[in-house]
Amino acid sequence: IQKHQKSLSAWFTHQPNEERQFGPSFSLDAVHVDPVIRESSLEEILKPSPDLTIQNQLQQPCRKVISLHNLFDADACGRQVKNVVLYGTVGTGKSTLIKKMVVDWCHGRLPRFELVIPFSCEDLSHSHSHVSLRRLITKKYQHLRDVVPLLEASNLRVLFILNGLERLNLDFRLAGTELCCDPNEPVPPSAIVVNLLRKYLLPEASIIVTTRPSAVRRIPGKYVGRYAEICGFSDTNLQKLYFQMRLSQPGCSGEESQDRSSAEQENLVEMLSRNLERHNQMTAACFLPSYCWLVCTTLDFLYFTRTVPPSQTLTGIYTSFLRLNFSGEVLDSTDPTHISMMKYVAKTVGKLAYEGVMSRKTCFSEEDLRQCFEMEMKTETELNLLEVFRSDVFRFFLSPCVQPGKEHTFVFTIPAMQEYLAALYVVLGEKKTLAQRVGKELSEVIGKVSEDVAVVVNIISKVLPLRFLPVLFNLLKIFPRYFSRVSGKDRDAIAHTMAEELFKEEDYYNDDVLDQINSSILGVEGPMRHPDEVPDDEVFELFPIFMGGILSRRNRAILEQLGCSIKNLAAFEIAKAMKKTVIRKGRRGLPPSELMDYLFFLHEFQNERFTAEAIRSLRAVNLSSVKMTPLKCSVLASVMSTTCHEVEELNLTSCNLDSSSLRTLFPVLLRCKALHLQLNSLGSDACKEIRDLLLHDKCVVSSLRLANNPVGERGARYLAEALAGNRSVSQLSLLHTALGDAGAEAIAQHLAENQHLRELNLGYNSLTDTAALRVVEVAKRHETLDKVHLYFNDISEDGKRALDSLRMDRDGVRALVFLTAGTDVSDYWSHILNVVQRNLPFWDRERVRQHLALLLQDLESSRSQTANPWRKAKFLRVESEVKKMLGKLQDGSL
Repeated sequence: IQKHQKSLSAWFTHQPNEERQFGPSFSLDAVHVDPVIRESSLEEILKPSPDLTIQNQLQQPCRKVISLHNLFDADACGRQVKNVVLYGTVGTGKSTLIKKMVVDWCHGRLPRFELVIPFSCEDLSHSHSHVSLRRLITKKYQHLRDVVPLLEASNLRVLFILNGLERLNLDFRLAGTELCCDPNEPVPPSAIVVNLLRKYLLPEASIIVTTRPSAVRRIPGKYVGRYAEICGFSDTNLQKLYFQMRLSQPGCSGEESQDRSSAEQENLVEMLSRNLERHNQMTAACFLPSYCWLVCTTLDFLYFTRTVPPSQTLTGIYTSFLRLNFSGEVLDSTDPTHISMMKYVAKTVGKLAYEGVMSRKTCFSEEDLRQCFEMEMKTETELNLLEVFRSDVFRFFLSPCVQPGKEHTFVFTIPAMQEYLAALYVVLGEKKTLAQRVGKELSEVIGKVSEDVAVVVNIISKVLPLRFLPVLFNLLKIFPRYFSRVSGKDRDAIAHTMAEELFKEEDYYNDDVLDQINSSILGVEGPMRHPDEVPDDEVFELFPIFMGGILSRRNRAILEQLGCSIKNLAAFEIAKAMKKTVIRKGRRGLPPSELMDYLFFLHEFQNERFTAEAIRSLRAVNLSSVKMTPLKCSVLASVMSTTCHEVEELNLTSCNLDSSSLRTLFPVLLRCKALHLQLNSLGSDACKEIRDLLLHDKCVVSSLRLANNPVGERGARYLAEALAGNRSVSQLSLLHTALGDAGAEAIAQHLAENQHLRELNLGYNSLTDTAALRVVEVAKRHETLDKVHLYFNDISEDGKRALDSLRMDRDGVRALVFLTAGTDVSDYWSHILNVVQRNLPFWDRERVRQHLALLLQDLESSRSQTANPWRKAKFLRVESEVKKMLGKLQDGSL
């Protein structure tokens, strides 16, 4: 028995691949939280009441709560309980609870039983040959071969666990299953289960059966001592406890940045707790422990991913989540079709999800549900399947809406699941094509076009505005009128023509995909909406992301296990149909957040050849103002690494970058000619990374902008070292980087060793006359440097005259210091004022006002020194611009 305990413990503490992939492997003891178990009765099961809805379970405490260890206590009449039926809908934690029960026994925490023998009813259902109970036990547990003969003779306290009874077809009639009391007599496995429950075989043994609600009635009530329903985490304190334990485990965020990660973990738990306290929709979702797992796994993916493994995607999380909960189960084992549960969900719930996405709707009335689930119910078999689905699976995907005024509607338990199932519905071909509505002579061509275009449109709806999708159906309806014009074209040409007609250049900004996921989980601000649309409108950006992700080889393999087959040929044809359109649209400029979603889509698609062709056309990548989390940096690096082409421009302005972000993006940055890193709080540590980047022999960066970063003196030294050895940079902007005289001196010392720099911007760095003159004197001797920006520094009138004299020298460098050049206006006055206006939100307004006042005095003084009317007019024009800017600055309108 000790060997048996050791073997069981090793097997039942083994975590599934999904847990190991998205986080460290935790023991059940470390992260397990027991769900609420409510004692029930057969009458309650057969007569469901409104109290069983998720909403009411959250608002009312469960009655008759019982713990797992007390399931075999005497009943209310004092009778000893031998058979317990533990039932619950999909996702409530039945399998995990049984695992925990077995592990507890293995570690001596279940002293009531001396021997526990678990069986999977799925395994038993696959065995069709006759076998004895003795052989059945010893075949599965060899350590018990000497114990089995003692089961009947001794007083050994034995517990049989029968997990997943819905997989077995049991017949308790004597005519259907003969009596058997001999553990050595070979009978069908189902007969062994029936006789154990009848107490005809090993009558003293205790038995616990787990099952879905629809299969509870398969066991006659007279053979059941206690019914117990698993109510999941209907107590929000259990939800909080699970999140705290799961997210606070050591190593949850990897080995790096432990201090920072610890603070992130505490912040996440706090935000989750605040949302749970409000009893909002998230609380209703986390009523199911499996959804708590999904929330934690997604947060782990969003917050703690430092590098993205090739197979780790958002679609992969949701696909793995479904495998954990459905694992290829059939909806009803008594049904001859043996349709898989996931396939049925894709056909029914997927249809509802798809129609919701197409009509931009997330709340569904009972009439919507009836039309979706019952419209085509014509046979007894279909009605039986629907009844099983309602009792076992419905609440897993749909729950009552908790928003005021919408109490009688249903929403998807997790919002993103609607878009996942809608994508699955389309990819599986469950959506009827419009070929069925047109003449037979056109069915082949129209059917093919409608499939191709629908898939193309849906997949790239992130690149092309999703709100135009309904136009697709109108075009297809009138398509026969134009058939004569396009009948000579191939299918790709038809698809291309229709896609071009559907979508124009217009689009609008939305929160990117990862921020939407983050918002929906943590309950912070939701996705932005188009100003012309009604407030209740929903943005479905995840739909096309999931569409591409489902087509990846790994996710197709998992879905195959769930009974949802996506053929290789179908995936190939879909990819071929959408390739040209995606690449063509990728060449056009996209708003930054939309471009991030586009890159994320390519990462989810997990097709390197396809991604390489799409990315090769991207010569300019603008992600300014997109918060580049470690995950987004990894996605960008992963997608861009599929090719090795040079990128003309990479704009990462105001993207919350840090030194670790630069390390992740290092291979991408090497290939960028113009690199914009302004407004990213990049300090000396980041400058060290930039130094290594610029000194790399494959670096092609020619223009580097680091304006408005706290570079400081130490960072300037790293950059100076980089300049000394770099052979590619011709433009370097260090505007407003807190260099000071020491930083400028460090750059000046190494400037002579550089042979390629043409323009250097040291504006707004508190440089005094000495540092400014030192830089310009070195620049004057430089072979290529001809422009140095020094405006908004602490340069005196004497310093200005000294710099002006250097400028007057024929071979001197152009030093952009003031708006004047002697008795004329500087050629760069508009450039200087534009720089001021662009950076005003990030600069000290009082200091800017003082500098503008000095510039105005300088302009007035220079104007008075010239008699040339043309020059005076130029001075007056510039003065008016400066006065206008000063006025707006004082009014607060700038």
